[in-house]
Amino acid sequence: MSLPATIEATSCCVPSVTSSLSVEDAERVARVFKALGDPTRVRLLSLIAAGEGGEACICDLTAPIGLSQGTVSHHMKLLADAGLVSREQRGKWAYFSLNGGALDAASDALRSV
Repeated sequence: MSLPATIEATSCCVPSVTSSLSVEDAERVARVFKALGDPTRVRLLSLIAAGEGGEACICDLTAPIGLSQGTVSHHMKLLADAGLVSREQRGKWAYFSLNGGALDAASDALRSV
């Protein structure tokens, strides 16, 4: 039995993938999930969410986490860089609040995958 010498163009399948995240969107979403991949950062988000007015001072986050202020600041910088929290300087202290839109966007990104 011999195979046909040519393959008709109609025999090729049509890709079922019609769209995907852009490279920039994928990188942004990956930063969010990378930030959420650390248990300390998840705990920090939980503490901020439970704080009065949905915010917390960096000075109130170190004792419950059991880490130095410098280490907590590093974690908070990563959360801020990922867009999960907003930072406001008040005198010498930094106050953080959740960016609810970022958590919603992360959830939406998972749904689209």
